[in-house]
Amino acid sequence: MIDVPVYDFAVLVWLLAVWSGYTVFADRYRQDGYSLMSVMKTHRAGWMRQMLSRENRVVDSTIMGALMRSVGLFSSITLLILAGLLAIMGSLDKVQALAEVVPYLGAGSKTAWEMKVLVLILIFIYAFFKCAWSLRQFNYSIILLGGAPPITDAQTPYAQAYAERMGEVIALATTNFNRAMRAYYYGLAALSWFLHPALFVVATLWVTAVIYRREFRSQTLKNLHAIPEPEEAP
Repeated sequence: MIDVPVYDFAVLVWLLAVWSGYTVFADRYRQDGYSLMSVMKTHRAGWMRQMLSRENRVVDSTIMGALMRSVGLFSSITLLILAGLLAIMGSLDKVQALAEVVPYLGAGSKTAWEMKVLVLILIFIYAFFKCAWSLRQFNYSIILLGGAPPITDAQTPYAQAYAERMGEVIALATTNFNRAMRAYYYGLAALSWFLHPALFVVATLWVTAVIYRREFRSQTLKNLHAIPEPEEAP
């Protein structure tokens, strides 16, 4: 690893610090109730209550299937990305030779290139594990949907607790999928590392700002938060 400049290790530590720091911040800040995750958790609870009041739950299973297809799509894409990265790792000499003729592409040793590609591989392995776990949790939710209490028992304490726990399982699945999406964002930022480490630092900050705005300051969040609870509706 002596062929790898110190600043490459520094920007890698920077990525890990920013990524993990933002994750801790987002998980704590959303407890205040004003984030996409916390607002959607409220709407999911409303969905579960509506589910209990429906005798025919085809609509609910259709919604769940759509959610699972989205997660499954990203799982498949992640595997394709990993296959491409592994192919690059296996023919790195040719890739590095081609990169040398590309303007503005930062030159570096083979070891440095291997480290950068390996970091990308690890990022997308993490994304795949999160997508796979999210998909399994949605599968568990489908089973819970099939075993939900009938409409005649919708107002019983057992049914209400059942719906609440089911909403929590779906919330966990959504959280894992959201973290997989963050991995995609930071993985795209890591591509700038091949151009210049300083650009990588800037790209990491920019990606964090984009994620923060979408989760805590977006117009979508404002509209979702403004939807009244059923008992508050006129």
